[in-house]
Amino acid sequence: MTTTAKKSESKSALDGKLAEKILACVREEELVSMACDVINIPSPTGEELQMAQYMRAALQQLGLNVTWQEIEEGRANVVARWSGSGSGKNLMFNGHMDTSNSGREDFLTGIGYKPHAMIKDDVIYGLGIYNMKGALVCYTHAVKALQRAGVRLKGDVIIAAVAGEIEKTQWGEYQGKEYRGYGLGTHYLVNRGVLPDMCILGEPTDMRVVLEHFGSMWVRISCAGIYVHTAFCEGREEMNSIRRMYELMDTILEWSAAWEKKAAYGGKKAVVNLGGIRGGHPWRASRTPERTDLFLDVRVPPTIPMSEARRDIHQVFLDLEKKHHGWGLEFETYVSVPGARIAEDHPMIRAIDANHERVMGALPGREIVTWCSDASVLSRYGIETVNYGPSSGPRDAEGEKVHIKTLVDVTKIYALTAAELCGVEQWA
Repeated sequence: MTTTAKKSESKSALDGKLAEKILACVREEELVSMACDVINIPSPTGEELQMAQYMRAALQQLGLNVTWQEIEEGRANVVARWSGSGSGKNLMFNGHMDTSNSGREDFLTGIGYKPHAMIKDDVIYGLGIYNMKGALVCYTHAVKALQRAGVRLKGDVIIAAVAGEIEKTQWGEYQGKEYRGYGLGTHYLVNRGVLPDMCILGEPTDMRVVLEHFGSMWVRISCAGIYVHTAFCEGREEMNSIRRMYELMDTILEWSAAWEKKAAYGGKKAVVNLGGIRGGHPWRASRTPERTDLFLDVRVPPTIPMSEARRDIHQVFLDLEKKHHGWGLEFETYVSVPGARIAEDHPMIRAIDANHERVMGALPGREIVTWCSDASVLSRYGIETVNYGPSSGPRDAEGEKVHIKTLVDVTKIYALTAAELCGVEQWA
């Protein structure tokens, strides 16, 4: 559900002349140059090192206090702090460096699915520009604009470029850093003392303010069967684990449809995705499969605790286990990422509204989304977090792309918002 913010109750607290000076200090050509640089650095999950090194250098050039947080070999967070006078609130801009895809997928042929920047009709194409390297560019140049304007802030501005955010996790034989995502970098960040008062995540929201998003729970349901040569399975066909899973699916799909309605929120269904199914041995189809696994992604609204959602689907499993005793049924939840919320009247939301209106001439839209973000991690540490970032429509066959103007506008809004929230000590 997309709505528009109510008419602004308060205007930006920034001095008008200062705001105009900050806006004039945003340089489009510099934004475009950095955007192309970061696209051209491949950084799929587990391979963020080169991107981290680039961000470290870029933030050091601004004179920020930069910390290198090594998560594991070949992976690091880059945390840069622009210190204020100490008398204001601290704001973090957080963005992940890993990309949704690797760029090596043969089935993704669009120019925006490759780590090679291309500019066409004032649009930048390339892997990561949408999710979410474009935001990292905007953060960097928002601070640069404030510095150019001669601003000295009261609070600190923190830019955190994190590894391992993309929705991936280790399971079974899928081990290794390329599967360690889902908030890994931001968990590391806050566990080691980076604790701002509030945070803006520049996820691709099309410049809408996302006050709430769903959580995600991944579930595995498995059943066993006999392992026997095709020639000797006659009369025992129903003991095939794939056939058994086929029978279980009716009940699971019924539950899925009911959950999508029961847990619907903000005009969005609580989608249950059949994320994967596997059983048997394609290299040896002459054997019946001894086990079949079904993997579900259950979206959970921010109003329902994850434990309650787990209990709901687990009860379905218990009923199936009782009905099909001896089938070797198994149940596991192996990802749990809660939804996140922030109040409409939070000062950060009011500041984004006012500065979006100043730059764009109208208030930003509102949206509740079914995807997850690192707001799930941050909010559990008491860090109020909102998703508001640059994108230009959804990904399509061409892949990831963002209008240059969108990057410029968002950078301006970030700069004004940081000045307002952190407070201006002085300006030249």
